[in-house]
Amino acid sequence: MSNPKDAFQELVRIFSSRDNKVLEIEIIPPSLGATFLQDGCSLGITKKALVQAFTVARQLFFDRLMPMSEDDLQATLPASAQSRDTDSGITEIMILFDCEHLTACNWRKRRLRAAMAHCPGIPNQTSAATEVLEAELTLMSSYQCSPLHRHTKSPTLWHHRLWVVVHLLQRRHWSAEDLLRLQRTELDIVLRAGELHPKNYYAFNYMRQLDILLAATVEKTTKPSTWETCSPSVVGQVVDWCLANPRDISGWSFGLYMLSNALEQHSRVNALERVVKFALNVGWEGESLWTFVDQASRQFRLESVIEDIMLLHCDQETRTRDFQPVQDSRQNKSWQTWLARAKVYWVENQARDT
Repeated sequence: MSNPKDAFQELVRIFSSRDNKVLEIEIIPPSLGATFLQDGCSLGITKKALVQAFTVARQLFFDRLMPMSEDDLQATLPASAQSRDTDSGITEIMILFDCEHLTACNWRKRRLRAAMAHCPGIPNQTSAATEVLEAELTLMSSYQCSPLHRHTKSPTLWHHRLWVVVHLLQRRHWSAEDLLRLQRTELDIVLRAGELHPKNYYAFNYMRQLDILLAATVEKTTKPSTWETCSPSVVGQVVDWCLANPRDISGWSFGLYMLSNALEQHSRVNALERVVKFALNVGWEGESLWTFVDQASRQFRLESVIEDIMLLHCDQETRTRDFQPVQDSRQNKSWQTWLARAKVYWVENQARDT
């Protein structure tokens, strides 16, 4: 498929037929002998075909979409499905090619505003505008959860996603259970993006902003207890991810943020115990993990928890020789202090094995 218009039409067809499902998009090498490869929600496209589709989409965007006024956008809403799909597909292709194309993202915001003005929200009902916003979220997920070069860490796309969620929250009443499901869904998206692009500051910063937004929203609900009860499970999910990606400082920083929002101290204790035991058992010396241990122990006054775990792993002789009570203040400690203590355990354990 060497014709740019054919490449454009094929991508429009794929995007318009996804039925709000999340696509997994990947750039494939031309050596495979195919321009497009699709298996269910998995899509492969060559770089050449994407460039060809982008050139057509960009021309149509500036010729047809950019001159549209707000009234023109309103008038397109009752248009045929094929016309709407083509208009939407133009910017979808542009963003697939260039995730920082702010003009294309802003046009999509204008289109969403027109849909919200055309279909005002009805309490306790799902309006057409709500469906459009939810479809926009699945589109963003297709970009941000795909093995693409820049999309998983795009500040433009994460800001656009937050904008969509803000307006989605305003469209209808949300129970605490609904908000919890939304939080977990978005957390899954963020953690997936963090796996695809390590040290993904923009993804975790989005989750911080969303957490603040959801916490403010849940205060207006009648069952805040549901949100509070399920908080430890969310913290546990974040700690699980951090232990699976122990070099990721952005993940540990977000984990520290989640612990600061935990309502019960035992949630923090359990999380810190898991991290310290993991590090001791696998011999982990990475700075990111031990920085988390140090900052968590300082912030939540849990130095004694770490001391107890390390003492528990050593014999009596080592406890007496190497783990004397520390007289210096907490300010003089650092992550290297805890790492040095861990090394004592590793050396002793190795000597015992030999």
